[in-house]
Amino acid sequence: MSFVDTFKYNSGFGNEHCSEAIVGALPKDQNTPQVCPFNLYAEQLSGTAFTAPRAQNQKTWLYRIRPSVSHLPFQPYSTKSKILATFTSDNTVITPNQLRWSPFELNTQESVSFVDGLYTIAGAGDASLKSGVAFHVYMANCSMTDSAYQNSDGDFLFVPQEGTIVIQSELGFLTVAPNEIAVIPRGIRFSISLPEGLSRGYVLEVFNGHFELPELGPIGANGLAHPRHFLYPTAAFEEKNTAFKIYNKFLGQMFVAEQNHSPFNVVAWHGNYSPYKYDLSKFNTDPSLFTVLTCKSNTPGTAVADFVIFPPRWAVQENTFRPPYFHRNCMSEFMGLIKGEYEAKKDGFLPGGASLHNCMTPHGPDAKTTEEAMKANLKPVKVANETMAFMFESCYIVSVTKWAFNDCQKLQNDYHKAWIEIPSKFANKSA
Repeated sequence: MSFVDTFKYNSGFGNEHCSEAIVGALPKDQNTPQVCPFNLYAEQLSGTAFTAPRAQNQKTWLYRIRPSVSHLPFQPYSTKSKILATFTSDNTVITPNQLRWSPFELNTQESVSFVDGLYTIAGAGDASLKSGVAFHVYMANCSMTDSAYQNSDGDFLFVPQEGTIVIQSELGFLTVAPNEIAVIPRGIRFSISLPEGLSRGYVLEVFNGHFELPELGPIGANGLAHPRHFLYPTAAFEEKNTAFKIYNKFLGQMFVAEQNHSPFNVVAWHGNYSPYKYDLSKFNTDPSLFTVLTCKSNTPGTAVADFVIFPPRWAVQENTFRPPYFHRNCMSEFMGLIKGEYEAKKDGFLPGGASLHNCMTPHGPDAKTTEEAMKANLKPVKVANETMAFMFESCYIVSVTKWAFNDCQKLQNDYHKAWIEIPSKFANKSA
């Protein structure tokens, strides 16, 4: 089943956007009025401290039918998800080995929405300290109904691999298909519908900071992802007075609260703290830079997390080994495949699966790819045709959840064999 995206969007990364579903719903000046137009309630959503520098300050004013505080108390919710927001030696597996997973299976035996379909693969840090990252996969087969999800722990970056998702947020709708991404900042309530019935994908979560575009520097003004290609929702409210559930991921635990109206009742909004989407096919690949979005750390040039893609591109270098070279990295690298065949791993790395090469864990092209690359005729060639691989890269040393290491039964125990047959070709010409 195909799904046609009929929603309207604002464009421009990080811009201050204004949107109203009813003309005149936005107040005309900066001050919060005593009585808002149409008797709406004003509510500010702050993604940074009030006193953050202007260039980093993120906030949005919402003008809504009822404020978000109008709900019953949150109660613990027993979710089927396996999620973590604090990573310790007690609740994870610590290993320096190269790890790879076969495609994660979609559950078709029972109804599973996004609320119960999120599973943590690996991560580091502690959401309570607003420091760290988590790498997740999601697998769902039904839409959320009369419910919303709120992540209090960090920002979500969605990478659908199979099945379009429609995200209804407090600020409006986003339709996100495979080969697109979406970011839902911390605290924004959203619901996920599945117009195609099944959906699987990956989620990068950052506990500190927010995603931004990387600096361009010497590569010039027009490389990588262009700000105008990032799309933001337009206001779309529903005046729905019925039983509604708000699910809250709070320090890795799930809670639920009930209320008698829809949380998607924002008639107008303005600000720069909002969900957004991006089409990966619009990325302008530089020969050595593949970063779409970055979440900076306090160390210049080092990221809490980078979202990196390896899209179709031309390889034209001369006198070189063209596949990704063998290396050990102070950063941790989690990779997934949306579609196609990754050029450095011809076998075993499949769409819907994943790999993890942790801090200083050696990795590189497999034996077959290495041998072919050393014999290749170095003419210009299009690589990664019909392929989209990606990486979540982080400065943190991550540990692996027990679900990912044991319970999901998708970990490939023979992954090390990808390199074990690489022969010695040493020729000592001085002998």
